[in-house]
Amino acid sequence: MRKSRLSRRQIDEFISHHRLPNKFRDLINLHYLPLVSWVLSQHQSGEALFVGMNGAQGTGKSTLAAFVRLALELSVGWRVAVLSIDDFYLTRAERKKLGKNVHPLMQTRGVPGTHDMQMLALCVERLKTLESGASLALPRFDKSRDDRADPDIWPVISGPIDLIILEGWCVGCTAQAGAELLEPINILEREEDASGAWRRYVNAQIEGSYTDLFATLDALIFLQAPNFDAVYRWRLEQEKKLAAVTANHAAGIMNAKQIAHFMQHYERLTRMNLATLPATADVVLELDEHHDCVRSCYPTRRKRHDSRTTSP
Repeated sequence: MRKSRLSRRQIDEFISHHRLPNKFRDLINLHYLPLVSWVLSQHQSGEALFVGMNGAQGTGKSTLAAFVRLALELSVGWRVAVLSIDDFYLTRAERKKLGKNVHPLMQTRGVPGTHDMQMLALCVERLKTLESGASLALPRFDKSRDDRADPDIWPVISGPIDLIILEGWCVGCTAQAGAELLEPINILEREEDASGAWRRYVNAQIEGSYTDLFATLDALIFLQAPNFDAVYRWRLEQEKKLAAVTANHAAGIMNAKQIAHFMQHYERLTRMNLATLPATADVVLELDEHHDCVRSCYPTRRKRHDSRTTSP
């Protein structure tokens, strides 16, 4: 297997730029760099590699994707395009229309059915065929406005592309059987989706355009949280940290009750991913209750790296 190497200075600069703790270096050495080398080994000459990264909120998908891109660009000269499924949300007007015509919960961005999958699939296809000298603007979503960002500020990447990373909490997820949708799993589903119309619609979207795109992935990497309770706790901790550096009563800051309600939009699929993806993903990074990465698993190669290191 070819190896990716970064200097200590390059790793230090990454840690500083992303405001990560110094012990993050252990995570990089024990888990991230072996993963980068594995990704490198999957590449076929002349073809762009398409890799998905799945993980619940707060598991470190964006940090991992950024590191993989940096390592491959600096060590082997690859051109890497990182896409977040969050940047392909339908516009606010389009989701408002869905809320009116399908179900009020469809106005809230996040679940399958609130993304422009045609736009995403086209972007991936264009990246795969982007020739030398050609360029492509990558969409961005402005969460502060809850709408798509102005195309004038979209970042531009030039071809040819060696690796496309698609990261997101629902990347690689699969649809549930109809019988699994009958019983609500939380208060939101019981009180705001009593008929089950919302969850059936979301499930139908997964069965369609989402499954079609995920089937084209060359590999799937899963950052595995220990359980849904940990995901909720990590999300609450993030909000507390944000509130600590923000003026009192600032818009957008949620309390514990609001966080719990917000997380219920994602609970069904997050729980399903935690139960199913460890057996189907190509690489699994296992996180413990303390947010530490304790093991990297490469099921197809029966290779495991055990350690106690800090997760993003």
